[in-house]
This record gives sequence, structure tokens and C-alpha cells, in this order.
Amino acid sequence: MDETGLLSVPGSAVREQILIAQPAIGEAEIAAVTSVLRSQALVQGQQVAAFEDEFASLVAGRRCVAVASGTAALHLALAALGIGPGDEVIVPSFTFAATAHAVSLTGARPVFADVSADDFCLDAADVAGRISPRTAAVVAVHLYGQPGDMSGLSDVCARNGLALVEDAAQAHGAGYEGRPAGSLGQAAAFSFYATKNMTTGEGGMVVLADEDGARRVRLLRNQGMLEAYRHEVVGHNARMTDFAAAMGRVQLGRLSELNRARRTNASAYDRALTGVDKPIEHPNRVHAWHHYTVRVATERDAVASDLARQGIQTGIYYRAPVHTQPAYDDPTELPVTARLADEVLSLPVHPGVGAGAVDRVIAALQSALP
Repeated sequence: MDETGLLSVPGSAVREQILIAQPAIGEAEIAAVTSVLRSQALVQGQQVAAFEDEFASLVAGRRCVAVASGTAALHLALAALGIGPGDEVIVPSFTFAATAHAVSLTGARPVFADVSADDFCLDAADVAGRISPRTAAVVAVHLYGQPGDMSGLSDVCARNGLALVEDAAQAHGAGYEGRPAGSLGQAAAFSFYATKNMTTGEGGMVVLADEDGARRVRLLRNQGMLEAYRHEVVGHNARMTDFAAAMGRVQLGRLSELNRARRTNASAYDRALTGVDKPIEHPNRVHAWHHYTVRVATERDAVASDLARQGIQTGIYYRAPVHTQPAYDDPTELPVTARLADEVLSLPVHPGVGAGAVDRVIAALQSALP
């Protein structure tokens, strides 16, 4: 097991290994990056501005600000909403640690809530029970690519005067009740890390509902400057490079195609797999299928090891919930989170997995199950 949650056995497979994630990089991306490098205009220039404008079409025309990573995107989104010391922000523990880290980096305290077993996302009723006078916001993670109960969370936030922020790092192209992920709260954060549905290598996008928030993020990402050497606030260096943005523009143009390939693979798993709890796509939602995550009730790790011996890499997202990590060491009891951490297993679903590879994964999983 490595630090990314992947399980593989190097050199164990007779046939070519099927990877859990693989960037879909083609000649168009290479040409776009090369063009920027030749221009020598490398950071936060015309390509970044164009990428921001084009990404807005994915999030119902909201304001978009490109930054250096998904973590930076969530951190600056929270900061732009005024989250800071003395505040509490409710987050799931069943997520990548960056969700909580972004809260901590503002000086606020993450409060961990449980998730629903059917969609792996925040349980609105559990969130409601954890609100205190210090609570300022809720971060809803669209885990594995599907938004959770956004209506329920929106109602909880509206009743209590809280900001609702989307961690959409895994949800490019996802949707909820006809609205795209990234347009469902006051702010949202996307990641363009190498394994995401679309990538710039590293990078992120902050999505805001209002221009004032967008302006604050533009200040915060660039040392507090909109004009050269005029520092309005204390800021960060969270700028996106132009070669990352150029690559992102190509990837954005391919996103529908890439997501269709993921859906095709997910549908094949849905039809054929037995003996595991398969993920559910709710009828009022659009799943981006960043991960296809099954639940294996017994001997999950043995099943994963068996698949690795057959040359099939799997992922466990996430074996150790965030609240149990040394950085937090929080005694909160989250029973659904604990159960999922023991059972989840993600199968290769990315566009590089063709029909033959899907069939091979299905056969291998069925043979590996106890």
C-alpha cells in the first residue's frame, strides 16, 4: 500500500497491469504546453484568463479564479467567505485530508460529521446535530464524483445562516437536480491533479457566486495584488501557470468525451458485478465516475491483494478517516465512516480502461471474492 491509497504488487502480473488512474494526455495537450513554453509568457497570463472564462461554462456562468492546486482552491474559497480564527466548519471525515486541512489553514476548526452509506457524502441530519454558535460553514464533498444530499444540506445551512461550500475536486461534470456541480453553494473548489477527470498536472479552480468573492480570491492568490506592487491584503502565492492553463483548456474541451468513457466502464461494472455492494447513482444526480467504488463486506484487503496479484491496481479511498489522523486525533465517533473505511474498494474506471480490461477486472474480482 502506498501513500496514495493504491494497492499493487510490482512485477506480480503476467499481463500488463491495469492502473487505478491514468492521465488522458494527447498530442493536443502537448502542443498547447509547448506553445506556451515557446511564448515565454509562463504565469497567470492570457491562457489563465481564457481558461477561467471557458471553465465558467461548466459551472452555470459563475466567476472562476484559477489557482495552483485544489487545496489552494478550497483554502482561498473559505478565506474569501471570511472564514477564520474562532470559526468552526463542518466537514466529512470520509474524504481526502485536504478538505480539513483547508479549513485549518484559515485558522478555523474542522468539525467532523458522518456520511450516508448510499452516496458516501455528508449526512444532512448528522450535520444539523453538530452545529454550534461558532459554526460558520459546511463543506460538502462530492466524493468519488457524485454530489450528496445538496437539498438537505442547503436547507440546514439556510436555517442556520451558514455558508455552503462545495469540495468538487472529484466532480468535474457532475450535477444535481439539473444544476452543475460548482453552482450549488456559495463557493466551490475544483482540483486538476493528475488523476482527476481533467488535469493540468497540478492546479485548481475557485468558483464564486459573486464578484466581490472572486476579487478577494484574485488578491489572495497573488500576494494581495491586483496592481503590481500594490498589496491590498496579505496574500499567498497560489498562481496558476499558463502552460497548466493551456493544458486545462484542451482537457476541458475533452471532458464530456472522457466522462462518457468513465460512464461506459461504470455501466459495464453495474451490469456484471455480483457479490459486492455497487455504487448507486441517484436519479436526481449526475455521477462523474471519478472512482467506481464497491463495498466488500468481508476480507476487503485480501480481495485487493488478490487483484494486485492478477495485475489489477485498486484504490482504498480512504482507509484512515481524517479525524483519526495524527494531525487531528479527534475522538468523535462516526459509525458509517468507520464501516466504509473498512469496506470500500475502488476499481479502475478511467478512460484508459477499455472493454477488454473491464472484462478482466470483472472476472478477477469475482474470482477473488470469498
